[in-house]
Amino acid sequence: MPSTNKPLTAKGQQLAGLLEERIVFLDGAMGTMIQQHSLEEADFRDESLADAPGNLKGNNDLLSITRPEIIEEIHRDFLLAGSDIIETNTFSGTTIAQADYGLESRVRDINLHAAQLARKVADEIEAQEGRPIFVAGAIGPTNRTASMSPDVNRPEYRATSYEELHQAYYEQVEALVEGGVDLLLPETVFDTLNLKACLHAIEDFFDTREERLPVIISVTITDQSGRTLSGQTVEACWNSIRYAKPLCVGLNCALGADLMRPFLQDLSRVADCHVHVYPNAGLPNPLAPTGYDETPDHTGSAVGGFAKDGLVNLVGGCCGTTPDHIRAVVREVSQYPPRPRPQLPERQRFSGLEAFNHAIGDSFVMVGERSNVTGSPRFKKMITNDDWDGALAVAAQQVENGANVIDVNFDEGLLDSEACMTKFLNLIASEPAIARVPIMIDSSKWSVIEAGLRCVQGKCIVNSISLKEGEATFLEQARLCRRYGAAVVVMAFDEKGQAATREDKVRICSRAYKLLVEQAGLDPNDIIFDPNVLTVATGMEEHNNYAVDFIEAVREIKAACPGARTSGGISNISFSFRGNNPVREAMHAAFLYHSIEAGLDMGIVNAGMLEIYEEIEPELLKKVEDVLLNRHPDATEALITFAESVKDSGKKEDDSAKLAWREGTVEERLAHALVKGIVDFIEPDTEEARQQLGRPLEVIEGPLMDGMKIVGDLFGAGKMFLPQVVKSARVMKRAVAYLTPYLEAEKAENPNARSQGKFLIATVKGDVHDIGKNIVGVVLACNNYEVKDLGVMVDCDTILKEAEAWGADIVGLSGLITPSLDEMIYVAQEMQRRGFKQPLLIGGATTSAAHTAIKIAPHYDQPVIRVGDASLATGVCNNLLNPDKSEAYLTQIKEEQSVQRAHFEANQGKTEFLTLEEARAKRFTCDWEQAELKTPNTIGITIDDAIDLETLSEYFDYSPLFWTWGLKGVYPRILQHATYGEQARSILSDAKAMLERIIKEQRFRARRAVGLFPANSHGDDIEIYADASRSEILNTLHTLRQQKRKAKDGAYFALSDFVAPKDCGQVDACGAFVCSIEGVDAFAKEFEDAQDDYNAIMVKAIGDRFAEALAEETHAHVRKELWGYAPDEELDNEALIRERYRGIRPAAGYPSQPDHTEKALIWELLDAEETTGATLTENFAMSPGSCVSGLYFAHPEAKYFQVGPIQKDQVESYAERKGLSLETCEKWLAPNKAY
Repeated sequence: MPSTNKPLTAKGQQLAGLLEERIVFLDGAMGTMIQQHSLEEADFRDESLADAPGNLKGNNDLLSITRPEIIEEIHRDFLLAGSDIIETNTFSGTTIAQADYGLESRVRDINLHAAQLARKVADEIEAQEGRPIFVAGAIGPTNRTASMSPDVNRPEYRATSYEELHQAYYEQVEALVEGGVDLLLPETVFDTLNLKACLHAIEDFFDTREERLPVIISVTITDQSGRTLSGQTVEACWNSIRYAKPLCVGLNCALGADLMRPFLQDLSRVADCHVHVYPNAGLPNPLAPTGYDETPDHTGSAVGGFAKDGLVNLVGGCCGTTPDHIRAVVREVSQYPPRPRPQLPERQRFSGLEAFNHAIGDSFVMVGERSNVTGSPRFKKMITNDDWDGALAVAAQQVENGANVIDVNFDEGLLDSEACMTKFLNLIASEPAIARVPIMIDSSKWSVIEAGLRCVQGKCIVNSISLKEGEATFLEQARLCRRYGAAVVVMAFDEKGQAATREDKVRICSRAYKLLVEQAGLDPNDIIFDPNVLTVATGMEEHNNYAVDFIEAVREIKAACPGARTSGGISNISFSFRGNNPVREAMHAAFLYHSIEAGLDMGIVNAGMLEIYEEIEPELLKKVEDVLLNRHPDATEALITFAESVKDSGKKEDDSAKLAWREGTVEERLAHALVKGIVDFIEPDTEEARQQLGRPLEVIEGPLMDGMKIVGDLFGAGKMFLPQVVKSARVMKRAVAYLTPYLEAEKAENPNARSQGKFLIATVKGDVHDIGKNIVGVVLACNNYEVKDLGVMVDCDTILKEAEAWGADIVGLSGLITPSLDEMIYVAQEMQRRGFKQPLLIGGATTSAAHTAIKIAPHYDQPVIRVGDASLATGVCNNLLNPDKSEAYLTQIKEEQSVQRAHFEANQGKTEFLTLEEARAKRFTCDWEQAELKTPNTIGITIDDAIDLETLSEYFDYSPLFWTWGLKGVYPRILQHATYGEQARSILSDAKAMLERIIKEQRFRARRAVGLFPANSHGDDIEIYADASRSEILNTLHTLRQQKRKAKDGAYFALSDFVAPKDCGQVDACGAFVCSIEGVDAFAKEFEDAQDDYNAIMVKAIGDRFAEALAEETHAHVRKELWGYAPDEELDNEALIRERYRGIRPAAGYPSQPDHTEKALIWELLDAEETTGATLTENFAMSPGSCVSGLYFAHPEAKYFQVGPIQKDQVESYAERKGLSLETCEKWLAPNKAY
């Protein structure tokens, strides 16, 4: 019998019954109460510990042995305050935690004494007050994590292992139960993998007993991000541990009750067991007697609010809570009934860092297949070459392409599969973009599967187990999968081999289902049958019905095995056509179409090899389906013959088919043109509509707005993407431009054309970046807003005067560089001073919701909202201006911003820093006296005034081009994205056409200045010399050093560390550069004047690509020739994009040197305005916008890093070195200022 199905002890049943009747009360903070006794080191020793080495003070668990009367008193006080449950004093009662004191051998004594002590007091109060009292065995999280590396340089490393945790927890549980506890309480869980090891140990222990104890699980959400320390959301964590069937699950520690509410609400919504909370007494406050700032009444009232809202079944207190706090909680909460347990719908519930739930009938689940050495030669090559970064990129690409689950397989004879699985899954855990989705651990070897299960904190899927080795092995593996908390894929194999026919597939899966549900205790939702996708069209007659057998088997298995799911490796179906992608893609799409109709739930699929079923060429589709559905004996031969004609032919469509839409009504034609972005016929169609409707305004408010409504609906539903919307706007603008003379003539007759509202937008003073701003304007105009775009470099007074004169309903501010954030604050202050009432929207790459809430919103008493993406702008504006929605929307925004401010304030002072001198003492260094320093081949300034544009195009990194348009992915993989690959291909085609025109017509001019100079570091500064004699200092560059304390010893970097110090006896070198692309704005304006926003934005996006390409090509020229420290370097463009070269080119205003004012020194050194035409604004933004500048460092170990938060001692030193006031430096370093 599975241990989770064993009966509870009598005391456990009593607790379960009590939780049904009323809200139950836990105790408060043991540690807080111990602190009240002001104990000395001697209090932590008795005779048995007299010779224990080291300082034992603070090892509170020892007090159950050395000062039992104190622990007894604390237990008694909490029970007299109304607690029903007291926790043993064993939070650090594992060998792992006690290793810090060298007391691993005393773990059994610690747990046994603590349990016996608590049992004694509980029995005493139970007899005295005549009510049931329970003892919970407290199990802390240990001080190590199984999901995270303590070494940022080794993300695959772990300081502990699943096995070590399991053993430590088992020993603790054994002693606690022997000591007499009534239930087990793993608490303050910050890493779900640690918890899974604990639950595994608990279930293994229950296997040795006839009865089980109740298990209550308590998780810690570490901050207002709503995630555990290891990165999981509340629901993802619950999905990971739901298999353990706890009596109760809840939250404790880290936060006070007020800040816990949203996360408790989430848990109460998704958990189908009892739910608890025991929060801290607010935020830490060292001046308060308990160290926390909440009074008993405040805590009681907040927890009472949880009970009033029906969120809890069990409550108590964590850090800072005393018996008085518990007494107040009991008083407030006792008047409310317990939370009713919700009846949740049947779902598969998986998780990575985020939850993934799936019901039968939901959309098809895509399992990414490329992280598999047996199925992807490219991935296998990466692994054999030890290219783990490349392997991670493959996994990331699959998530970007829409995979819901990632399949990982290392079954290759020459690999250490267990080690590879462990390393890769540990690396994935450090990549949130990948780790957010569930993992499918794929292997034919159980040892590899188990290695993987010990690495994954989420609810994963094992692929696979089968009856191939008989029922005993099958059941053993199934039970272990359940104990690890995993779902299982069951292959249609049995002792006789692989099932090929429908009958065998159904027979084997039905047999396996019965065993799994009745004997192994698996939830049917955790069972996924793979009835074997086998290859058709092989030329062997017996294979002809394989697809039909699979499809029919899916249908019958779903009927015979309630709740179970079905899956398959889709690409297997087409192996006989390897090398002919058009046919394979069509086969996959058609096979999936019919399989999904039969009930297939998920599949291992390469999304890049999927055609859209409706778009398969009809003749190809017929022949493919003839094969798949085995319609006639000659189907295979017919497809093979036809396949030769379509091999790599692509799709062709004649002009008549393309123009079929022209046969529709004028309304249909206008709608089609708007949706498809076709401008060719817009003017004659608009005129035809005007002739029919009589008035230009009716054309705009009728068919044109109807068409744009379709565009808006498709965009909102995710069926159109930003580039398509911009093309639609181009069509709309052409139509409106055509109608404008007619509108002007009728203005007196109808002056008040309706609009959604008036939106004024500008890039703030000192900033020249405008691509994102322009896209927001286009999106809003598409949604019938009047938009006035004031352009770039707009001062506050102009913005506000224009807003007032024009009657703007909403004001929007944009900015890219960090100084723009200060300008936005100033605008908000002025809007407040001048009595404005319009909402203020904030956007731009450096902005954030947190910065807006904490730094901008407090200065203006009207709504201040950050819009993080152009696609969100319409929704925000609609919510603000719709009287039916605005109140609720603004309440939500205020609450979110209040939480962000509270979180910020709570974290002030928590971060530990080194002093500047301490950080300097831990600087990066090397043996400079023996270092081989390469003198640049060309000392001084090198100017190139017209670099060849075609040459530069070879250095393009196209990925950011797609990001401009809101398509997230990496080139070239984005071209095969399941959702927006087609749109990405369209953008690339348009971009390359524009690029060809720019090069052909020489529309842009590429200019650069490079300076290479003798140099030495002097402290945190870099002195630039006129020549190697060092007699003349041309300028001094200033750098900033990391100060935030690191988890493990390591260097605290400043850029000056990569230049030889002045006193080492050697002269080093340092470089600077400015790269500028002229002509971008002028060319873009030609399109803007022609009402063509799409191509105007495209020109600016390509201008940015040219600037980055020029910077990349220039750096290569420096490495190989001008400086010459890498003369033999041979890297392709992908390697350049991945920065696989020696040396770095950090820019001022970026993480390694966040001070924008350092750009002025580069401009001085290079006389950049004269040599490149580029200028700096008053806020040090570069103009033109397509401009890149920075420094060159050649040291082999030079790398990019983030300076991060810094302290006042460094800012004072920096100000003194730069000759600026402290106030001025604080302004420019505001994002890094941490005091």
